[in-house]
Amino acid sequence: MPSRRSFLSLVTAASAWHGFAARAQERFSPFVGSNPENVRRMVELAAPRSGETVIDLGSGDGRIVFAGVEGRPGVDGVGVDINAELVQKANAAARAKGFGDRVRFIHQNAFDTDLGKVDVIFMWLYPELMRLLRPKLLAQARPGTRVVAATWDLGSWQADAVDDQGGAMPAIRKWIVPARVEGGWEWDLPLGERMHRFRALFEQRMQQAEGVTLVGSRREIFQNVILRGETLQFSVRMTLPAVGYTHLAFVGRVRGDTIEGGVDAAIPVAGEDEAMDHVRLPWQARRTATIGYFAPTGTNVS
Repeated sequence: MPSRRSFLSLVTAASAWHGFAARAQERFSPFVGSNPENVRRMVELAAPRSGETVIDLGSGDGRIVFAGVEGRPGVDGVGVDINAELVQKANAAARAKGFGDRVRFIHQNAFDTDLGKVDVIFMWLYPELMRLLRPKLLAQARPGTRVVAATWDLGSWQADAVDDQGGAMPAIRKWIVPARVEGGWEWDLPLGERMHRFRALFEQRMQQAEGVTLVGSRREIFQNVILRGETLQFSVRMTLPAVGYTHLAFVGRVRGDTIEGGVDAAIPVAGEDEAMDHVRLPWQARRTATIGYFAPTGTNVS
């Protein structure tokens, strides 16, 4: 958890660490007290709210956890550190500050920590360790969980927000854990006095997603796909049987194997050139074990 020292000394320490880490089988981040201003920036970017729990992986003397709960009624804090002495001192400091049951520190390896019940995850660790933790963050943290780290990034997982003041101040980055949408999905929509079944396929890398769909014998690409936490939105323009050229805009929340939300549909008005009728419909998609998008459609696709 760097850095009360200057950013230059951080870089020097990181260079020395890199050489050591290349020889070490297990990686860890030696504790270096964090600059209070950078801690403030981390907490500000995370913006903990009442009813939420923040956790710091590599909590050291507890200063990031303390900053995360101070002046924020209803916010609880957890610190995890592999150094038992630091954990003992942090718990003593929490009692001295009068946090009671709101704050606790655990002697534990970050890789053994339960991330499924927290809302904000702070990390100020060396880059190799952060990269090793990335699969755990994506697999265990709930969609919508904010991950905030200083100085180093998470590789190809692009940050959703960055506080970069330049100079000697390290960049502070925030990621929002995305829902898992990759794979096959199906849903039905009643349009033009008939039911239309959509057989969709999404591809995903972190919070970047793309998708395609099959309706009847026609296939089309989803446009403007945005996945932010558990919220998924996209649009598609395609010709539907007995309806015509239709524009559909979907927005929903991913809840495990279902997506619930709504769709704004613009459908052509029969007998009126270029006139469109706009309707709002509920939308519920379900994840499928088999991918219906690959169903054969034959040669008659006109």
